[in-house]
Amino acid sequence: MGNFIKTQTSFANGEVAPQFFANGDIHGLAYMENMDVIPGGGITRRAGLKSVATLASKARLVSFSVSENDNYVLAITNNSIRFFANGQFVQDIVAPWTTADLPLLQYAQRFGTMIFVHPDYKPRVLFYENGVFKIREFVFSYNDTLDNINMPFMRFEDSENITISLTNTNDGVKLTTNHDFWTQDNVYGHISMLGKTFSIISYIDAKNVIATCNGAFTYPNAPVSDWKEAVFSYRRGWPMSITFHQNRLVFGGAKSWPGGVWMSCVGQHGNFDTGTGLDDEAIFFTLLSGRRQHICTLISSDNLQILTSEGEWAVSNKPLTPESVDIKMHTSVGSPADVYLPPQEIEGQTIFISKNKKDIRELTLDDLGQKYNANNLISMSAHLISSPIDMAYNKNDKRLFVVMGDGKMAVLNYDTALGISAWGRYTTNGKFCSVVVCDGETFVVTKREENYYLEKFSMSEMVDATNNTYTVRAIGMPIMSAGHNTHKVQIRKIVARVHNTKTLFINNWRTELPNEIYADGADDFAGDVSLNTVGTCRPMVDAPWEISTTDAMPMTILGITIYGRYQI
Repeated sequence: MGNFIKTQTSFANGEVAPQFFANGDIHGLAYMENMDVIPGGGITRRAGLKSVATLASKARLVSFSVSENDNYVLAITNNSIRFFANGQFVQDIVAPWTTADLPLLQYAQRFGTMIFVHPDYKPRVLFYENGVFKIREFVFSYNDTLDNINMPFMRFEDSENITISLTNTNDGVKLTTNHDFWTQDNVYGHISMLGKTFSIISYIDAKNVIATCNGAFTYPNAPVSDWKEAVFSYRRGWPMSITFHQNRLVFGGAKSWPGGVWMSCVGQHGNFDTGTGLDDEAIFFTLLSGRRQHICTLISSDNLQILTSEGEWAVSNKPLTPESVDIKMHTSVGSPADVYLPPQEIEGQTIFISKNKKDIRELTLDDLGQKYNANNLISMSAHLISSPIDMAYNKNDKRLFVVMGDGKMAVLNYDTALGISAWGRYTTNGKFCSVVVCDGETFVVTKREENYYLEKFSMSEMVDATNNTYTVRAIGMPIMSAGHNTHKVQIRKIVARVHNTKTLFINNWRTELPNEIYADGADDFAGDVSLNTVGTCRPMVDAPWEISTTDAMPMTILGITIYGRYQI
């Protein structure tokens, strides 16, 4: 047998999967629960959760900023939006979306206005006016003569052989097709023909509808074959994704045209008329590739990034004009189409979740600024990702939060300047359901028993929501990771160097700390804490140590040293 001493003073790689345990270059852990990696590589217990409000049902969280010092958390629930500021309830308003609609709800904010899109609902505009939040339907503008609405029109495949005859009636203009075509969902939709926009006001049958037209026109003597239908309608569906880019409102994908991208005129966000192709006029293009592209998300970064179900595209023109649309597919990772997981910007890079919901990718430009790469940020900790449902990044704490379908959270402590890329897991007495960062604070929706709550992380809290304790645990990687290619090991002593600590269990044994640290106003303990063990031999592949506590007290570990003997 031989003696050994192993010291670990950095946990900068966080929890890693077992297949990496034999890599001696990794500064990681076999398990990390409710702990964060701090600058310098040590680990500390996470902040507790402070109660904010009780929610009527499951909610999705969104951050809304009216001004630099006027920020709100929106809890979007079943047919309602509740507003909170500084931890206090402010207002609620009626909203059209049900709980089942929330996973596909996307949004974009510009100044004091936020626009929501969902493929099954007409877009809604949220705005702040005279100290009150209001919501209304998004409205496309009209041209100067009010006879054309400035919305995008297309000819859909199922209408290619359809002609329309126009007849004057007392109720309006009757539009008659040569084959069955109309449905009830065409009501309130729009048709473009004869240089005018026709608005459908009532349904008669599959061949006949009644429409109105704001402008004067001459009734044609023959059926009209040159006509187009509005891209967005109750029949064709509504925009799937949204952003603002170079002072244009951008819609990406529609239920009946999933690969389309529509950009408004510059500074006129209700005007999507492509006109004659002048520099400031609207832009339209469709993603073309060998695979059917379903646009999932739009991101306005240095370039316009378009994440689809099959890959990652970018439009790199500056400025962007109808004559200079340079669009290219850079990578082929793909994004989920069944849930909106808002991409996050971290240190200038776009972070998104892959189509397989197992990878978290970092979209970065190469050194020449010409090609994007999609590096995997969780390759060593992929076991922590399972059916993600929400994501948010706190740039103050440098933490990325990813909520899982099972109610846990995977958390990335990420600081490239300090070489920290550490994944761990957060758990609570219940489930995490949603997460958002607002004004530097991280808010979550939790489900405890059958009730839903809005809570926020706070360093002043040592428990979750007043009375819920949680387990803090870190487990060391097997000693084989340090190159000791042996059969069995006997741990004789474990030393933990701690800072700001009042509680500590090593291998489930409570360690003794000086009594004076528990006096009112006393400083927490800093120094070495040791546990002497004369345990039986164990296989080298077993974890050599475990640090844990359920006490509502601070605990920070700067390093671990183990003394022992090994057997070949």
